[in-house]
Amino acid sequence: MPDRNLYALILGVSSGFGRACAIELARIGYNIYGVHLDTGTNKEKAEDFRRSLEQLGIKAVFFNQNGADDATRANIIKFISDEHKEDPNNVLRVLIHSMAFGAIGPFFSKNPQDMLKKRQLEMTMDVMANSLIYWVQDLFNADLLAENSRIFGLTSIGSSRAMANYGAVSAAKASLEAYVRQIAVELAPYKITANAILAGLTDTPAAQKIPGFSKMLKHAKEHNPFNRNTVPEDVAKAISLLIDEKFYWITGQTIGVDGGENILNFIEM
Repeated sequence: MPDRNLYALILGVSSGFGRACAIELARIGYNIYGVHLDTGTNKEKAEDFRRSLEQLGIKAVFFNQNGADDATRANIIKFISDEHKEDPNNVLRVLIHSMAFGAIGPFFSKNPQDMLKKRQLEMTMDVMANSLIYWVQDLFNADLLAENSRIFGLTSIGSSRAMANYGAVSAAKASLEAYVRQIAVELAPYKITANAILAGLTDTPAAQKIPGFSKMLKHAKEHNPFNRNTVPEDVAKAISLLIDEKFYWITGQTIGVDGGENILNFIEM
């Protein structure tokens, strides 16, 4: 039977990297708390996914709410705290930040209506970067993180390269990596680690919203030493290894999980 004291919280659990990580962690005995924001048929699919995780013998609790909302975050953390009060060993061993909701568009255009606005820039930064800090702060204050807890943020090649219409997300990803470094330093005395996972170009629902993404995906495959694109399962398997206590000395890093794509690939504008 799975160890009932193994718990993971995945922000962005219903698709892409978050979904793959939930499956991989459930397979090795982790109970899953998942946060997602879906409507219509996607909401139904998320609930079906939650039930499929429980068929692996673990507990899966999903919250279909906005993970970047302060009140939502507080309510979810209170729920987890209340559940864990019965046993002080029940802490979150894994936190995965995979919230991918941001504004896509140019900073500059002859048509001012096409340019990203202040509220779009602020929203993108808040959802895809700042929210990591808020979650970690509140989980830490609630004593839900402990020695050997692992924190992961999903970043992208856009954190260091310019791509058409990706400026707001690029800024958020760069900030996410900076936040991970700071978290790693400040939580090291508590033996909590934090790393950013830089996946190769991956065909996910969020990535498909980027204009010209199919061309980028083809280009990445052609320039990958393995001659294939990264898939969410590649990232999930890497994280499943890094959560092991033996890897406590790896922290504050941006870890490439891309089959060597970043060694050769140059993403064209």
